[in-house]
Amino acid sequence: MSMSISTNKNYGFQAHLSFEFPSQILVDVTEVCNLACIHCPHEEFTKSGIYNKRYLDPKLNKKLVDEVFTDSINQCKYIRYAASGEPLLHPNFVEMIDYACKNSGVPVNVTTNGVLLNEAKARILLDIGVDVVDISIDAYSPGTYSDIRKGGKLKVTKSNVLRLIKLAREGKYKTKIVASFVEQPLNKSERNDFKRFWEDAGADFVVIRAFHSCAGSKEDVADFMKKQKQNRKPCLYPWERLVLNPTGEMGFCPGDWKSEDTIIDFRKASIKEIWQGEFMNKLREAHLKNDFRNYIFCDQCPDWSVAKWPESGRAYSVMMQELAD
Repeated sequence: MSMSISTNKNYGFQAHLSFEFPSQILVDVTEVCNLACIHCPHEEFTKSGIYNKRYLDPKLNKKLVDEVFTDSINQCKYIRYAASGEPLLHPNFVEMIDYACKNSGVPVNVTTNGVLLNEAKARILLDIGVDVVDISIDAYSPGTYSDIRKGGKLKVTKSNVLRLIKLAREGKYKTKIVASFVEQPLNKSERNDFKRFWEDAGADFVVIRAFHSCAGSKEDVADFMKKQKQNRKPCLYPWERLVLNPTGEMGFCPGDWKSEDTIIDFRKASIKEIWQGEFMNKLREAHLKNDFRNYIFCDQCPDWSVAKWPESGRAYSVMMQELAD
């Protein structure tokens, strides 16, 4: 299919979105996590037959970084290390991030829950030159934090983030620090206090994320979202990003916990081939036509409603571009 088929008046390749190369790539380095957050399907995931405590092969990280440098022709805006597990748990994480920062030619984002972000790790990330460290905190009070981020303590996470901010400022590092908050029933009343606290503490940006169903994996949330009866629009993701999973497979959805968005084993194709290939073009066409007969995974997912297209609201990608600039 040609590029024109995947474009229309309101949706498709526009602004920073390009047919040549994904504007962002998520690297999910591990299935293992040290928390059991209630808005995340990870706890259920560990009980499934899919979970196998996998860690991404560093060779595939190198392949990805090298292709971003040689093939993206300035279309890739950043690489983000995040997704189904806690990145800092990967035994080769420092080496992989170091390689990405030195060789990708694009900004690098590390998204972490901050529990393991002690002084030694903080200094390493700063010295390596990570562009953005995004810490998922989701609460202002210790009690709410314990209820949402099960297994963690706000005292530990807050101390780690405050120290990271202090080290970054004192050392005049380029690294920007983001405090992240997924708004949900248990923390809704703390939104303003959270935002005020971290802005005053020196965070470069405070992200308030919309509650979503993790591509339908959180069924109660998905049911609630579907009851809103909004007119369906194409999901942004097939025009914006690819996801490298710990299995070594490339997918198109960061919310998939059941390996239902798999495109191909990354060992067998390049990012450019995948992005411009038949699978992605047919997927885009299905979204434009609202015809998901061959895409049951997308059909059951309500999260398209909270994904922001260019010019339709402030998206995470806009924040990343601003911070990187």
